[in-house]
Amino acid sequence: MSSKEVKAALKSAKEAIKSKEFKEALKHCKTVLKLEKNNYNAWVFIGLAASELEQPDQAQTAYRKAVELEPEQLLAWQGLSNLYEKTDQWDFKIELPNVYQKLVELYASSDKNKCYEVIGKLQEIHQSDKEYSKLAKVWLQLIQLRQDDGADKKALLQLWRQMAQLLSNCLTDNEQDTETQKHLSTAFEKAMALVEPTPGEEHRKLSVDYIKCLSKLPEEEDKMKQACESMLSLYPAQSYPLEVLCSHYLQKGSPCSEEAVNCLSRLRNLVPDNAWCNLGFGTKALQEGRYNDAIQDLAQGLKKMNFHPAWHSLAEAQLKVHKYSDCSKSCAQGLKVCVPGDKELRIRLLKLRLEALVRSAEEKDAEQALETFSWIPDADKDPLLVALKGRAYLNKGKVFEALKVSSQLAASNPHLAQASALEGLAHVAEDKKQLAEQSFLKASAQSPDCAEYFFLLGQLYWTMGEETRKDRSKAHSHFLKAAKLDPYFGCVFRYLGHYYREVANDSGRARGCYRKAFDLDNNDAESGAAAVDLSMANEDMDTALAILQSVIEKATPGSAKWAWMRRGLYYLKIGQHHLAIADLQAALRADPDDWVCWECLGEAYLNRQSFTAALKAFGKAHILQPTSIYSVYQAAAIKQTLGKFKEAVAEYLQITAKHDYVPALKGLGECQLSLAKSLMEDCRDGGAIDLIEQALLNLFKAVKLRSDLSCLWKLLGDACSAVSTVSPKRAQVRMPAALAGLDPQVQVHVLNQAETLRVGERCYTRALKLMPEVASLWHDLGLNFYHQARLTCDAEEAQSLLLEKAQQCLRKAVMMDGGNHNYWNALGVINTSKGLENLALAQHCFIKSIQVEPNNVVAWTNLGTLYLKKDNIELAHESFKIAQSLEPLYVNCWIGQALIAETVGSYDTMDLFRHTTELSTHTEGVKGYAHWVCSTLLDKSKRDSELYRYNIIQMNAISAAQVALSKYTERIQSDAVAFIMLGFLAEHLQLKRQAVQAYHRAVELLESTSFGEQLSFARSNYARALCACGRWREAVDVFNSTPLEELSDLSGLALAYCKAGLIPESIGAYERALAAASSEKQTAYVLTALALLQHQQGNVDSAKTLLFKCSMLKEPAPESLLCLCALGLVHNDTTLAAAARTELLKQGSSCATVIEQRCLLTCTLLALQGNYSAVQREASRAVHSYPGNSSLWSLLSKLVPKYYPRKANGGAMAGHVACLSSMTQGKRALLYSGVNQLACGRHSGEDAHRNALKTMQRAVLLCPDDPAAWAGLMAACHTENTSCYLSGSAARRQGLEQTLMSVVSEKVHSLEEIERSLAQSLQGWVLQQAVSGLMLSGHLEQAEAVCSQVLNVSPEHPAATLSLRQVQCLRLLESGDGTLLSESALEQLNSAVMLNPNNIAAWHWLAAVYISQGLLVQAVMVLRQSLQLASQLGQHSSQVGSLLRLSLLALRPSMAGVPGNDWKDLVRQATTEALKLGSSPVALLFQALLQFVTKMAARETRRLLEKLVYSPSQEFSATVPQVASWYLLRHLHFKNDDELIHVLLEHAKLNGDQRLLDFHSQLVSLS
Repeated sequence: MSSKEVKAALKSAKEAIKSKEFKEALKHCKTVLKLEKNNYNAWVFIGLAASELEQPDQAQTAYRKAVELEPEQLLAWQGLSNLYEKTDQWDFKIELPNVYQKLVELYASSDKNKCYEVIGKLQEIHQSDKEYSKLAKVWLQLIQLRQDDGADKKALLQLWRQMAQLLSNCLTDNEQDTETQKHLSTAFEKAMALVEPTPGEEHRKLSVDYIKCLSKLPEEEDKMKQACESMLSLYPAQSYPLEVLCSHYLQKGSPCSEEAVNCLSRLRNLVPDNAWCNLGFGTKALQEGRYNDAIQDLAQGLKKMNFHPAWHSLAEAQLKVHKYSDCSKSCAQGLKVCVPGDKELRIRLLKLRLEALVRSAEEKDAEQALETFSWIPDADKDPLLVALKGRAYLNKGKVFEALKVSSQLAASNPHLAQASALEGLAHVAEDKKQLAEQSFLKASAQSPDCAEYFFLLGQLYWTMGEETRKDRSKAHSHFLKAAKLDPYFGCVFRYLGHYYREVANDSGRARGCYRKAFDLDNNDAESGAAAVDLSMANEDMDTALAILQSVIEKATPGSAKWAWMRRGLYYLKIGQHHLAIADLQAALRADPDDWVCWECLGEAYLNRQSFTAALKAFGKAHILQPTSIYSVYQAAAIKQTLGKFKEAVAEYLQITAKHDYVPALKGLGECQLSLAKSLMEDCRDGGAIDLIEQALLNLFKAVKLRSDLSCLWKLLGDACSAVSTVSPKRAQVRMPAALAGLDPQVQVHVLNQAETLRVGERCYTRALKLMPEVASLWHDLGLNFYHQARLTCDAEEAQSLLLEKAQQCLRKAVMMDGGNHNYWNALGVINTSKGLENLALAQHCFIKSIQVEPNNVVAWTNLGTLYLKKDNIELAHESFKIAQSLEPLYVNCWIGQALIAETVGSYDTMDLFRHTTELSTHTEGVKGYAHWVCSTLLDKSKRDSELYRYNIIQMNAISAAQVALSKYTERIQSDAVAFIMLGFLAEHLQLKRQAVQAYHRAVELLESTSFGEQLSFARSNYARALCACGRWREAVDVFNSTPLEELSDLSGLALAYCKAGLIPESIGAYERALAAASSEKQTAYVLTALALLQHQQGNVDSAKTLLFKCSMLKEPAPESLLCLCALGLVHNDTTLAAAARTELLKQGSSCATVIEQRCLLTCTLLALQGNYSAVQREASRAVHSYPGNSSLWSLLSKLVPKYYPRKANGGAMAGHVACLSSMTQGKRALLYSGVNQLACGRHSGEDAHRNALKTMQRAVLLCPDDPAAWAGLMAACHTENTSCYLSGSAARRQGLEQTLMSVVSEKVHSLEEIERSLAQSLQGWVLQQAVSGLMLSGHLEQAEAVCSQVLNVSPEHPAATLSLRQVQCLRLLESGDGTLLSESALEQLNSAVMLNPNNIAAWHWLAAVYISQGLLVQAVMVLRQSLQLASQLGQHSSQVGSLLRLSLLALRPSMAGVPGNDWKDLVRQATTEALKLGSSPVALLFQALLQFVTKMAARETRRLLEKLVYSPSQEFSATVPQVASWYLLRHLHFKNDDELIHVLLEHAKLNGDQRLLDFHSQLVSLS
């Protein structure tokens, strides 16, 4: 075939390749190869097509064939390059650099740009493969090409720098070889030669890189030094060359050579704090033995640079100065940063760490030491390391292992000093000191230059034997020798300090040795503390503070306790309490259980006036050290300072019970005296006297221990003088005979007030003998004389003498201390006394006191009192006003203003007196306030005034005055007027017994006087109080002792006669009273009383005549009309009752005082007429008319549960309102509120806060003597238990029935005779309630036992008999044999009910028994009987209950389909009657159910049921609409009324009635 065909085929192949038809191209190429086997282009085209067809091996073969045919042609090499680049095969990657190299050669002469491009690719491959030698050759080739191409210096410099930068990586990667290093050096040299200018920034940077490169090449040391010197000559301010040189010398380990020192010096001059300088000089100092300098320099250098050989140097220096902990840490850090290949340095660090851990002698370090020993290679072969291992065992307390190691070392190395020392230490641990001495002597002989062995010998001699301890010279000499051999051995200097302090008594040398020891080892707390203590003892505070400051600055939290504590004590001493507290707190962080430190902290808090914090600190100290008296005493003293005297007394008693500690006895006496004074301020004199006696006993005990203390005698005088405040009759003080100066054979004497004050005089005199120049003692003695003078009012001569003495004492006090305002004031008070009455001098003293102290409230008040005494109202008012402004809480100035207001007739008088009683109990203020309260109460004309409502009602004046006056009469028991006022106020508060006692005391006081009119007045009041207490006979006697001229006395006597059963005498007294009546109103009242007596005697007509006579008067009394109405009600004369009520209503506002009684009688009349719903309406109307009348609210709450129980919620609220309105009414109203809550079934399950149980509990709390309240509590508990049973939960108030029944029985016996019949009925009800509760809980045997117990006491008790029969019946019914009760049993049950004919619940129970026995007719008869009984008794709710039970009884056979209409008619009759009595949802339900039974599909059935289902929920209980909804659903299903069914179901969903929804589902499934 010709060449044309070859060319055509090649052309076709080329076109096919352009068209990307590579398979066609292959066919054309194969055609060519068939014609021309070595055709270059065909092989190239085959390689290209195969490459595109992803046939790399065929492509490589084709390109290789082409390269073999034409090696100098580019086309095949380019194709081969492209193939290798895009194909990810490892063999292609290996061949790619060779292909690039060939392309470089081919492009070098043809296309320089392509050549540079290929060189870049080749460079990347060599760099990634880290073939730095080849990379260097490529760069040299590139640089040569660029140089041949005429590149300028800048471009060449850039190439040389890039080459140097790339080749520098070989130093980092540790891939360098000699050829590469040579190329690298050449690159830097060529670059250095080309860079301009010189010197310059670029040249400097290049020089730095060059030196850095040479520093990593050990073979180029000389060149590196030359380069550094060259750079330094050009750049003398640059430190880098010197740093490189210093690091070089340090790595070589020759920092002491002349060159190295020169280099380090030059570097320090250039950069003083350079890290290499620090490391170099530190290493040099170590080699020269300057260990502290070495530590300082090396530590500073290592902070800046982590040079691992330096860690070994630092650890070695620290070991030399015995800083073992620091050495161990340095070794650990060095091991952490140590190069893995540097095994020698690692072993050296481990050995150092082992030695440091062992020499620290800490048990915690011993385990680490043994672990470190295990890390050292061949450590068992090194006897020194083995010796350290033995000492590590010793530190762990393993003496046996240590001895074993010692014996092995002694056998293998008999001359090893470490082995002998180890043996000696082991003997010391075994307390074999003689053997230890021999071992240490042997060790010191074997190694005479080792200070440790001489120290161990000295330490042994220091503690060895009694003789050695007496003569410490031997130990001293060894310590000196050890100190000479090793001046860094701190322990040696510590023991030398001990020697000089304890033996030589040379505090100067001792302090120096301690200071040296502490300087060597800052962790040596013992040496530091001793140095500080000696410095402080020598008054060298600066040195002591410097030591403490140095320790504290370095201390970590929770350390250096000794330093913190000592500095804190220093600050405490100089008065810088806040600094002392901070330091002592830091000390406690180090040791929270140091009780001494807690006491010091408490002292610091106390001095800073932080009493609460101090109290806690002393309390903590006492917990840690219970035997410490000081902490308890300080805690008591702080509580005394805070005014917590009772707690302080308890603390002091804790001390004095075990120790006769004078400060505690003194504090105890002071506290008891303060408590006595506080009781006296509250007029509790009896308790105050008891405390004064205790104070005297404790203070006298202290005086016997320390009679030289003036303060104790002064306190005894204060205690004796304190009795001057109390009543003389109360001031009977028991006192030790030695203190009283009486017969010593009698240990305790009882002294009166005057005698006690004379003892106080002697105590003050004794105190003055000890300290005669103390002005306060003269002041106290003068006041004592003044108090004695007040007691001798009858003896004028003695009184004058005592007042003169008092005056002289106070003048003496004023002369000694004229700047004390109290002395001037006391002198003024004495001069106002009756025996002296030097008012001008008194005024001068008060003014002088004010001049000394202008803010002197007492002096201003006394000055005002002086002016008031002289009737100078204006000046008195000004003085009191200034006193008030100075101290608004000072009561005396307010009393002065009140007296002024009383003098001028101000309306503010009473308010001012009231304010004085609020401030404090002062006799003048109390009596003044009580006088104004009583006067206001007696003035009936002001009852409706705003002033009365504010002063009496709003300010609760009666009770406040009564309490204050009780305190007054407790102290001043000779004031008859005060007792009369107290009785009057007690009467108003219904405190009957207290009123009787007060009036009786007033009568006793007045009987010995000549005040006949006051005596008659007191007796009248006394008799009235006796009547109020039911002591009628005594009242008659007292009344008869009065003149009986007043109407009140005659009427009171008549009432007493009446209550005492002396009716004729009572009538006679009333007739006398009728003659004494001065007005028609009084006449009406007396006639009404006579009518009541006539009625009581059975003379009804006479009673009516008298009452009619009252009503005919011009001013008829509302009470007479009330009696007439009540008379008609009692005798069922509704006409008379209604007429009397009508007349009562006509009176209008005149009968406002009997609103409650009128309302009660009206309601009774309505109930008697059978109009029960009107009862509640009438009470509500009265409440709305008089909403402020708490009695009406209480009456409404009382009537609702009986006559309109549907409104029981409202009744409960009415009782709550009554309780809030009046405490007197509220006590009883609270019971009514609870009954209402019981009626509406409000239990804790519905409302945890407002329920019957909570209310009844409060009622019992307020009225614990009311049996009805306890019965209500019993009912509430029963309600709670019933609620629990219904809800399925466990009852929580079981077993209370018998207890509550006993309480009610006890309270019933304490009631008055008039209430006894009602109380007995209540007692029977409680019995039935208790039995019901026990039956409910299933305790039938207990119920039967309760009934039997009552019957044993009262065999004829009807309620007990009934309850017993009920229990027995229930037990028979629950026996489970299925038999019916016998006729005899039913007869017994019927008899038991007949014994309780008025018990409607019993009739209902009997009906239930008949129903259970199937005796429906008998049950109907019983229910009719209960209905008739309820109607007779007027019990509305019982009537409704009987009717509903009767209708339910009849409804059951009606729904069961019993033929006939009798039962159905009975249902209709019963429900109709029930609805006549009032609204009854249950009756409506029964009617609807009857309609459902008779006419299920009727429209009337649906109407009745819908009325119940869709009525508002508040009208009915939840049960009624739910039951109605079930039957309504059945009705609608029967009618197939889907629409109404849907409405009913939606209503059920809205109300949450899931049971109805389930019932609907069942009905649907059945249909």
